[in-house]
Amino acid sequence: MSLISCSGLSLSYDGRRVLSELTFTVERGDYLCIVGENGSGKSTLIKALLGLKTPAAGTIRFGEGLKSSEIGYLPQKTEAQSDFPASVFEVVLSGRLNARRFSPFYSKEDKAEAAEQLARLGIASLRSRSFSELSGGQQQRVLLARALCATKKLILLDEPVAGLDPEVSREFYSIIRSVNAEGITVIMVSHDLVPALHAATAVLRLDGGHCRRYRPEEFLASLAERKEEA
Repeated sequence: MSLISCSGLSLSYDGRRVLSELTFTVERGDYLCIVGENGSGKSTLIKALLGLKTPAAGTIRFGEGLKSSEIGYLPQKTEAQSDFPASVFEVVLSGRLNARRFSPFYSKEDKAEAAEQLARLGIASLRSRSFSELSGGQQQRVLLARALCATKKLILLDEPVAGLDPEVSREFYSIIRSVNAEGITVIMVSHDLVPALHAATAVLRLDGGHCRRYRPEEFLASLAERKEEA
């Protein structure tokens, strides 16, 4: 069974139907990029996959033992997020909240996992720094470490390089490729098409409320054809 199976999925936003009858699958190990114009429903789809948005119709099914509590999530960056009053370690450790179940305290395993992810992303030296004092690129690494603390199976990223300079963006994409190479399935929303597709295994294009799945090379070829027609 696929890691995620969506069948006849329809979603609404503010009472307006934005996606209709989407049917697609995500396999274990995929690196899927979700693309589309502003307002095409990309973030709405991500929220539905997280269980934060109830489908107007259709189904979302998880396979291979995946639970919604085992999905890592890096949301779009906001000003409130940037000013979060906590240390780097506290932010990363909060990624273990779902794993705590009914325990009011973080375990030694939780703290070890947070330390491991800090080291993995090369930010262990920032452990005691205030999150709000970091650069945009550093903050995104911290939030990625937080998301990775929550999962060994699937991570969702919503415009993860928005507002970052090109060099920092390239470094971030390199990290995501490494994460995927280690076996974690990646679903990413991005407007930064060519760099984002460099290591992708598939593209899901949202257009007019519907979707179409492409191989990355097919999608880039379709973009070139549209430019020529214009």
